[in-house]
Amino acid sequence: MSTSKPLQTTNNNCLAEETLKLIAGKWKPMILRLATGGPLRFNTLLKQLPGSNKESVSRALKDFEEAGVLVKKIIRLKPLHIEYSLSEKGSAIIPILKTMEGLSEDTGLNNACSTK
Repeated sequence: MSTSKPLQTTNNNCLAEETLKLIAGKWKPMILRLATGGPLRFNTLLKQLPGSNKESVSRALKDFEEAGVLVKKIIRLKPLHIEYSLSEKGSAIIPILKTMEGLSEDTGLNNACSTK
C-alpha cells in the first residue's frame, strides 16, 4: 500500500502530460540538450539544427521562454544579440530528457536528440 500523495493536476490535466506537451516538438528536445552547454544564440542554434528553419526554432524558443524554461537575455553590446539560457525550471527538465534517452537506448529506438 502506497502512502505517497497523488499527482496534483491543473485544469484536469496530468502534470506529466503537461510536461510532455511542453517538450514535444521537432526541435525542442535538441534545443534543451544544446542549452546544457551554455547560452544559445539564434543563428548559431540554426546552424546546429540541420534542416531547421527560422520560424519553427523561433516558435520553440518563444514557447520555452513563455513557460519559464529558457531565459532570454538581450546583450546590448555591438552587435546587439540575444542569448537563451536554461532557467532553473529548464535545468530540472534535463534529467527527464536523459531518462527518456536511456529508455530509448534500452528499447533500441533511435536516439536522434542526443548531442553526445
